[in-house]
Amino acid sequence: MTQTQVLVVGAGPAGIAAAAAAAEQGCEVVLLDDNAGPGGQIWRAGVPEAKSGEYAARDRALARLQRSGATILGGHRVFDAHARLAPDGAGTLLALRQDRTGATAVRFAYQHAILATGARERFLPFPGWTLPGVFGAGGLQALVKGGFAVEGKRVLVAGTGPLLLAVAAHLKAYGAHVIAVAEQASLAQLAPFAASLWSNPAKIWQGLGYRAALAGAPYRTGCWPVAATAAGEGSFLESVTLSDGKRTWQEPCDLLACGFHLVPNTELAVLMGCELAGGFVKVDRQQRTSLPGVFCVGEPTGIAGLEAALVQGEIAGLACAGQASKALEKQAAAERAFASRLERAFALRPELLKLASANTIICRCEDVPFGSLAGHSGWTDAKLQTRCGMGPCQGRVCGPAVEALLGWTPVSVRPPIFPVPLSALCLSDDSLTADDELKQSELLKENA
Repeated sequence: MTQTQVLVVGAGPAGIAAAAAAAEQGCEVVLLDDNAGPGGQIWRAGVPEAKSGEYAARDRALARLQRSGATILGGHRVFDAHARLAPDGAGTLLALRQDRTGATAVRFAYQHAILATGARERFLPFPGWTLPGVFGAGGLQALVKGGFAVEGKRVLVAGTGPLLLAVAAHLKAYGAHVIAVAEQASLAQLAPFAASLWSNPAKIWQGLGYRAALAGAPYRTGCWPVAATAAGEGSFLESVTLSDGKRTWQEPCDLLACGFHLVPNTELAVLMGCELAGGFVKVDRQQRTSLPGVFCVGEPTGIAGLEAALVQGEIAGLACAGQASKALEKQAAAERAFASRLERAFALRPELLKLASANTIICRCEDVPFGSLAGHSGWTDAKLQTRCGMGPCQGRVCGPAVEALLGWTPVSVRPPIFPVPLSALCLSDDSLTADDELKQSELLKENA
């Protein structure tokens, strides 16, 4: 078991800022992430591109993290809150460590925990969304950073939110031919939001930079995908049908990058017992959750973007050392206000919730079609009868889709929150306490 004063879960921008800030104040800090190195989804390392200036902020943050003295442990995925919080605020988390020798469960004891677990993409099913060649927007971006070749390929980027422009610009920098960006929000929705940005010139210049990088690619508002088609059964994507509410047309393409907002990764926070508000982890001005000694930063507290994540991480790291900054708290409040405007501007139109036909696959892991969910009273009933949400992703893909389409929400979060090999749970007897043995027994039963 590893003991530390501050345990940070998640090495994206928020986690990096939190770990660095706490370590700079003299705290003993351990930073965990399931990837091999820090960066998260936004700052994921990968194959260099022509315009390396995109990563200037990441390089500065990583250099600061290295100087801070925080311990960085890659290849560690937290899957359980292994013990309840003690009265003094101490607690432990259980992580799966994966390396060349295999997978091992490792315990981490902490005085303060900072949860920076990020977010994932929401998919809204439509006919053909499971075809080869259809990707999540952020997912395709991550694959390209890892070496997936898109040079010369025709790519359609569709969905909603500022992420579309960022992804499209990134794909073009790697040689993709971006044929269009289809934004479902109407121009009337976006106009007030655009006008409000005059108080934040940095975001204006960022948006203009992305748009300039996409010169020649149409940006269509009030436009969304309704179907993806292939040449034959099991074939690769051939075209995407788009609609603007008045007409439909087909756009021939090789790849579709599609995303409809982000979903916060709150599973660990819920498992630990943190209170939620509006689907996000409830925090105070210093990012404290409802649990003593536990903080939460970044997207799990509200989808607000990179700048908000960095500020929140800084606040939480300082708070762990007993420090506070009114200026940072004021900046965090401004970023939350920006997030609220963003949510209103890119609100989903009702038509997107009616695209799935009876035969459209909802749960990709278990091949559950939308029609089979009819007549069920809720999420638990549907899981028992159809196995929807019981595959390897544990409802992380179909869960948000079902919630958007039918209003069903998961009733509980149970450990392990990620698939864990049974061998990793078979710890040696001399490393276990009585409480550990009880929890291990429970985990083995649930895995069986």
